[in-house]
Amino acid sequence: MTRHDTTSAATAAGPAPSAAERFPAFVAALTVLVDRGADEPTLLREGRRLLAGLVAHDDWLPAAAARARDDRYAQHLLHRDPQGRFSVVSFVWGPGQRTPVHDHTVWGLVGVLRGAERCEECTLDAHGRPQLNGHAHVMRPGDVDAVSPTVGDWHRVSSAREDGLSISIHVYGADIGAVQRHRLADDGTVVGFVSGYDSVPA
Repeated sequence: MTRHDTTSAATAAGPAPSAAERFPAFVAALTVLVDRGADEPTLLREGRRLLAGLVAHDDWLPAAAARARDDRYAQHLLHRDPQGRFSVVSFVWGPGQRTPVHDHTVWGLVGVLRGAERCEECTLDAHGRPQLNGHAHVMRPGDVDAVSPTVGDWHRVSSAREDGLSISIHVYGADIGAVQRHRLADDGTVVGFVSGYDSVPA
């Protein structure tokens, strides 16, 4: 499996739970997977299947987790594992909104629920600095992508729509809003940041 293999929702097997059950069932299944102590390839492979099943249905996301911001993309925490082993976040993108070039430092999965996202890929130069390499791919509803330091960790993500919102569901192998990560500043230097969240569950 490579980072840019996308799994369609059509490949997710098994009967679907009701709308109210979808997200709790996803979290429960992901918790079982993490409890097993699975290695990263297994987490990405089996987690990809679980996330594809979740984003195959657009009837479960709370309205509060679909709210956009005018100034930048929004990040709404949906679930934080009590032991900090993983987190699930909805990202909401308005037209033209994008991230800086950034990394994650942990494994992650991204599934598009609504709209479309563009992922611009990076390679590291001889000094370990990320550089956009001119390659990009667009993800649409049902597509799932993976990131991690082992499969490719640096990228820039933006809305691929000229109007309306795009929403993606992200799963990370940590409480991602509290993780010290890195981004590429406008002057080309790599700087640290902690993303935080725009909202957390009550």
